[in-house]
Amino acid sequence: MWEVIFNLAAVICLYGAVEYCLRGQSGDALDEASLIPFADDPEVARRVELATGKQVKAVTPEEAKPGWGNVEV
Repeated sequence: MWEVIFNLAAVICLYGAVEYCLRGQSGDALDEASLIPFADDPEVARRVELATGKQVKAVTPEEAKPGWGNVEV
């Protein structure tokens, strides 16, 4: 019986903690944050845009600078 009460209390605390952490976020901010993992690959960003209809703010990855390819220490 105590296990059930403990598990229920843990779930309620977890839910409360998540709600507390996300209390100041808008729906648009959370949508934009969910698309961040796709922003560094333009091809994947394009596919995600087609699949979801949401615009991904894609950035082009930095090119390797000459001489920085194989640095041995």
